Amino acid sequence: MIYLVEHFYSIQGEGKYVGTPSLFFRFGGCNMKCEGFGCIEKTDDGTEVLGCDTVYAVSKEHFSKNWASIENAQELLNVLNLYELPEAVDIVLTGGEPLIYANDPIFIKFLEVLVENGHNITFETNGSLNVDFDEYPVYRECFFALSVKLSNSHEPLSKRVRGDTIYNIASNAKDAFFKFSIDAESINLGLEEELSEILQHSPKTKVYCMPLGGNKEEVELNTEPLIEFCKVKGYNFSDRLHIRIWDINKGV
Repeated sequence: MIYLVEHFYSIQGEGKYVGTPSLFFRFGGCNMKCEGFGCIEKTDDGTEVLGCDTVYAVSKEHFSKNWASIENAQELLNVLNLYELPEAVDIVLTGGEPLIYANDPIFIKFLEVLVENGHNITFETNGSLNVDFDEYPVYRECFFALSVKLSNSHEPLSKRVRGDTIYNIASNAKDAFFKFSIDAESINLGLEEELSEILQHSPKTKVYCMPLGGNKEEVELNTEPLIEFCKVKGYNFSDRLHIRIWDINKGV
């Protein structure tokens, strides 16, 4: 079963294509919790759930009653008719972790129709779930933002960094780039070594670093130290434009 949490038309706020008008599909479910990011979302009964800044799209246990069950690809394609969109608008698939549905026939059909209609598709993925580019060649037409999780996520190394998966995606996708969420504290705690361990699996793939934070205040706090880090290392700094503008994560 595919679960859709929300959809919205906005601009891409992060990474290589920041500022690009994009239709977002946020899918429910993830193979990680990332409680180290320290974001809290309350359920309808007041329970506080700890995780990333989109924990409401991660925790099936606590939030799935608010997710829509998708029965066929046309239900997803119909979303495009709900908005006044430019022709072949960019599509961003995020979560949660959208690649938990990578082998689902409904999901594959959805992708194939989008590609046939000329849309650029970007996956926002943690880079830990592999993609079968031979079985499903539609993925060769997609872009992948590899948001590989760092130790600040509090996920174990063996779970969050999978070299073969990173190499496979970066080598076969139409485009791929690394995108890391970084806080000022991590810069001072051996971040350079940690990044090198990840980047060795695809050393020619461009790197974008974003300030960690689930709200505008946190993003601004981490911005200047991260810019200085990027200047030293030669990485690309990526703002989190949607948070800086709207100060929230839902529907923007």
